Amino acid sequence: MRAVVCQHAELAVRDLPEPVPARGQVLLQVEACGICGSDLHARHHAAELAQAAAATGYDHVMRPDDAVVMGHEVCATVLDHGPRTPARVRSGTRVAVFPLLRAAGAVHTTGLSPMAPGGYAERMLAEQSMVLPVPNGLAADAAALTEPMAVALHAVRRGAVGSRQVAYVVGCGPIGLAVVAMLKATGVRTVVASDPSPGRRALAERMGADLVVDPAAGSPFEPHADRHLTAAGLFELAVGSMEKLRALPLLPWWQVMRAAEAAGATPSGPVVFECVGVPGILDHLIATAPLASRVVVVGVCMGQDAIRPAIAVNKEIDLRFVLGYTPRELRDALHLLAQGEVDPTPLLTGEVGLDGVAGAFDALADPGALAKVVVRPGLAGTDLHLPPTP
Repeated sequence: MRAVVCQHAELAVRDLPEPVPARGQVLLQVEACGICGSDLHARHHAAELAQAAAATGYDHVMRPDDAVVMGHEVCATVLDHGPRTPARVRSGTRVAVFPLLRAAGAVHTTGLSPMAPGGYAERMLAEQSMVLPVPNGLAADAAALTEPMAVALHAVRRGAVGSRQVAYVVGCGPIGLAVVAMLKATGVRTVVASDPSPGRRALAERMGADLVVDPAAGSPFEPHADRHLTAAGLFELAVGSMEKLRALPLLPWWQVMRAAEAAGATPSGPVVFECVGVPGILDHLIATAPLASRVVVVGVCMGQDAIRPAIAVNKEIDLRFVLGYTPRELRDALHLLAQGEVDPTPLLTGEVGLDGVAGAFDALADPGALAKVVVRPGLAGTDLHLPPTP
């Protein structure tokens, strides 16, 4: 079969042996596979990626000299089942894939490990227990976005945006745009998106952002500054509250304060989703975000970085780092797409066949031209195609 292989940062189409499913696995015909930002990073920063994974206990992420079939945002059709594998998902079923695969005595990350070839190929393997039937006739290119939408849903749930909080999305690449969509799909009232690219700001509006901001023209936090605490305001709140509490004639002030805290009256800042992933952005957000902000780090910075902890301490900034998603979140994201509660079409800005993958990787280096490019192994040629009109 034909597949795109990454080795020494080069992408080339090769003829590879047909994959053979083991027990518990299914053989899939790939219909569509999204190009993820982590694939772009892994191509040129495989050594750093492998080092970071090894530090967390997994030592099989691709290295520069490995020959790896990348691609983990997969929609495919079940072709066959491994030996002694009950057909719980029947052949001919279109599925979304949770990208983990048993091989060589362990579980590996599909598309980011030489042990688990991914979706830039005509066919691939998956665990039957980790595939989800695509409901409601959802198109393959839209279903291929289930995985990044699940990443965004996980980030939004980790962010735990309250009903009175503003959510800020800094960086409107594909994952930032997915976060915007999931914030609105889960009922967040006010979403502000910030990106220097006019094209990406326009996409953020189409994905549901209530306000878009060019960071070169001003801080994204400025339009809602009246809703956020400042140091002077916090000091005034402390003294003013104590003056009022001390004046209460019957109840001890600390009991009233305890009841207010239990009811959620403690002042809180906004939730900021960092979706850029370049050195310096985290320290910038710590310095510029309002007091008591919760910063959810979604962007993956591959290089070393530095922050000024004293600023984070003085502002009581809460940092939360996120990775991946749960099987339930993948299922929930798929159904949000299939039920029409999240419209992924603004994200779908191009399709390529296997021969066009290398060119698509190069094109995605321009942050303003494209959002999500989907690999369709059945397409011929190297041209970048517009996705079909729904």
